[in-house]
Amino acid sequence: MSRNSPGRVGRRLIQLYAGLALYGASSALLVRAGLGLEPWNVLHQGMAELTGLTIGVVSIIVGAAVLLLWIPLRQRPGLGTVSNVFVVGIAMDGTLAATPETHTLAVRLPLLLAGILLNGAATGLYIAARFGPGPRDGLMTGLHRRTGRSIRLMRTGVEVAVVATGFLLGGTIGVGTLLYTVSIGPLAQLFLRVFAVPSETGSTVVATGPPRRAILRP
Repeated sequence: MSRNSPGRVGRRLIQLYAGLALYGASSALLVRAGLGLEPWNVLHQGMAELTGLTIGVVSIIVGAAVLLLWIPLRQRPGLGTVSNVFVVGIAMDGTLAATPETHTLAVRLPLLLAGILLNGAATGLYIAARFGPGPRDGLMTGLHRRTGRSIRLMRTGVEVAVVATGFLLGGTIGVGTLLYTVSIGPLAQLFLRVFAVPSETGSTVVATGPPRRAILRP
């Protein structure tokens, strides 16, 4: 069976949309935990507080705006890129609507840990599907190519600015933000291996390029 056979493409599509939906759901768990969010969701939450929109809707708007920045950076979106903009935000709002607010640490801490673990699994799922990076991923790699600076530097600079802006707008920074930052790389690396799509020879294909470079927020 070839790499692009209907069966393999079908599996990749399932991985893509399952991963994106799970990413949105896991982000919602971090919101409910209230102990700190991923860098970009600190911004989304702050903007939601400012505008009165839901965090999922803000995520979609910001994702679309970031995607527009791909034009001068000469980045080409894929199906996964466009799907990322909408599916994550919709899944986040849906999960928040279906889950109650929590107030006790005995509930909030497990929610935080579950959210980070599921986020790592979701990252492995959608990246291994190989339908294109998320809009924020492409922003980092596009800046890297245009400036000649390292991806690590581009990511750090952008995410520090994002977190600072989100915090000033009322986004939540806490122990969860730090724990997410130090653990998402190893978790996503693990799940990239778990969800790698088998090649025609029976080996596995994880993602084009070094996986550590792909482990960025969708």
